[in-house]
Amino acid sequence: MSSDAELIGRSLHGDTDAFVEVISRHESAIGSYLARRVGRQTAEDVLGDVWVAAYASRASYDRSYPGARPWLYGVALNRLRQHWRSEPEEDPAPDVARMASGWDPWPAVDTRVDAQASLRAALARLKPEEREVLGLVAWEDLTVAEAGRVLDIPAGTARRLLHQARKSLRDAPEVAALLQVPTT
Repeated sequence: MSSDAELIGRSLHGDTDAFVEVISRHESAIGSYLARRVGRQTAEDVLGDVWVAAYASRASYDRSYPGARPWLYGVALNRLRQHWRSEPEEDPAPDVARMASGWDPWPAVDTRVDAQASLRAALARLKPEEREVLGLVAWEDLTVAEAGRVLDIPAGTARRLLHQARKSLRDAPEVAALLQVPTT
């Protein structure tokens, strides 16, 4: 089985099917990442833009890395930023509004919703770069070094940002309240 780097190299020499194989390997992960950020319908549109941009910029891919997944996450993040910049001023972050909505009348579900709202509030207070590293490592299953590659920052900086994010979440009052064990 060829590495992503080999396939991208072949695509640069005219084998377009090689790049299609790279897409098929990573389409599910990149699509899920986009859906978590902007919703499924918008993610489908942005995903198409990601593949066009990745194909157009494949010559810039550093083929010393055998796996293209972090590079593709970086392309996806850039397409997301472009999408967010193109949104109307009145609605700069629709995903935040969707996250804040939702209520269920049953107490057990209310508790879960309250916990989710508390965690979202704590996540919202993180610095954007801390939130990006945390999301890439926790939700996208990238290593800290790969998250650094996605964000175009050194691995040591990514480690520091992840540490700061974890510490901020641990110290957040909402999270501390969630973690308290009731005494009997």
